[in-house]
Amino acid sequence: MKFNAQLLCLTCIAGLIPGFVIAQGSSASPLADYSAVTDSMLQSPDPEDWLMWRRTYDLSGHSTLNQINRENVANLDLAWSVPLSQGGNMTTPLVHDGVLFIADTNNVLLALDARNGNELWRYQHESEIFDGRRIGIALHGNKVIVPHNDMDLVALDAKTGNLVWEHAVYTPAAPNGPGYYSLRGAPMVANGMIVQGVGATMTPEGGFIIGIDLETGTEQWRFHTVARPDGPGGNTWNNLPLEARSGGSVWIPGSYDPDLNLVYFGTAPTYDTGPLLEDLGIDGVSNDALYTNSTLALNPLTGELAWHFQHVANGQWDLDWVYERQLDELEIDGESRKVVFTAGKMALYDVMDASTGRYLGSLDTGIQNMITGIDPVTGAKTFHPNTIPNAELGHVLCPFVLGGRNWQAGAHNTDTNMVYLPLSEMCMMFGPMGDGNLLSTGVATTPTPRPDYDGNFGRYQAINLKTMELAWRHREMAPPTTAALSTGGGLVFGGFLDQSFKAFDAETGEVLWQTDMEHLPSSFPISYAVDGKQYVAMVRGQPSRFIGTLFGAVGGFLAEEGRSLPTPSSDPALMVYALD
Repeated sequence: MKFNAQLLCLTCIAGLIPGFVIAQGSSASPLADYSAVTDSMLQSPDPEDWLMWRRTYDLSGHSTLNQINRENVANLDLAWSVPLSQGGNMTTPLVHDGVLFIADTNNVLLALDARNGNELWRYQHESEIFDGRRIGIALHGNKVIVPHNDMDLVALDAKTGNLVWEHAVYTPAAPNGPGYYSLRGAPMVANGMIVQGVGATMTPEGGFIIGIDLETGTEQWRFHTVARPDGPGGNTWNNLPLEARSGGSVWIPGSYDPDLNLVYFGTAPTYDTGPLLEDLGIDGVSNDALYTNSTLALNPLTGELAWHFQHVANGQWDLDWVYERQLDELEIDGESRKVVFTAGKMALYDVMDASTGRYLGSLDTGIQNMITGIDPVTGAKTFHPNTIPNAELGHVLCPFVLGGRNWQAGAHNTDTNMVYLPLSEMCMMFGPMGDGNLLSTGVATTPTPRPDYDGNFGRYQAINLKTMELAWRHREMAPPTTAALSTGGGLVFGGFLDQSFKAFDAETGEVLWQTDMEHLPSSFPISYAVDGKQYVAMVRGQPSRFIGTLFGAVGGFLAEEGRSLPTPSSDPALMVYALD
């Protein structure tokens, strides 16, 4: 299906309308000095830029900028803001050469002066689908790569907003029902190829990952994240036909190791858990459901699978392992290894060899009570019998289906070997079957406080990757609602369900600064600099479906205690902070 797009280029029409002036502040538009983004820039970005979703290919979420630091962060104040549209969003701004690009909801892409928020141009994508829950965009050359949830991917000229190419991603025909495909994850440019994950919710044949030619927008390869019956892993779906297989959604962007030439993606489970509940007992057939809840290592040029690791086979709880695959080099057993590490909703980290996928170890943050053992060689998990859905009894399982962690990505400071992970402390009454509608087993997943509940639902957890031990933790009533941002100034930034945006001391967890955003902070904060001045940018409002569900669950428990969450009092906006 072909979609048309429209461009409103303010710099183009300013001279055509009497009295129409674009405010540029005291200097000219930064578009005049905008330079092409190269592969080398992506591999080693300028400290002032934020060129991709989590800034670097290892998905660190870390900025080396240190103008804003422990000593002066108390003076941080609002520098400028730009209103955004109403509607769900979880967008990440990107910044290069003083130009800030942001995907607003309702299919709008804005190019702004990163010094003051002045609009340089905007692109409006025409579509009948206005689901704006997009994580972000990509930059390469003079192009801005923008996904839309009508399954259209476009490349825009970064200086003008003009359409360069448009590609409609073909998806299998969905039957009548609630299933849909989406391009929620930000695209990534790896070795000259655009690599894009495709979300799949209750769709036949499941999700997939595609490689798109950067110059023409044509699809070069496709890797299916639900094993085909006649392919590798095809016998792990209880003999279900392809059209009855679903899941493996890829809605979080991947990471990339240029030396190994491998991209790393995570996959979600399936909602259609009923047909997989019982093992058929047929020799050579299992209900593991590859490649759900797995890490996939692919060649970005060909889509060829180098290795896979399934963190949890046959997930029956909607507890995804789809989130960021972060990269590092760690000393393990006296040997320096390139590793991939990731945590699913259980907030349990698995560490794998980046070259081979070999399991190297796990670290539990203490959120979950479902896994009772992990094989030290294979990484296979043993689950408590109470986790198996049944028709008679319900059990308190931790975490809740929203997860001990969710899409709020952790930040990784490679200088200190610390990871900072936003966590939610909530459990669920799981079962009995017949009372719920999230999963096809019909099992109930009702939110409930933890057995040791003390009035707090939120936690920030620091983890020392060098020692594989938990470091400091910060706990409070409100759960985190944004990703973490780490900076060279010894700070960690994050937003919370009580509308606060905070800066922590990265070494101790002490709160050094906070502000009331007057709406729910959401999405992925960034830090950048222009002309030597450092900024911290955060989106408020536009809460995703996840945040809305979390708000309702936590708000309900607080109401029973005579407490409440603040009501938003301002409209959605991009908020940008700097030292006054």
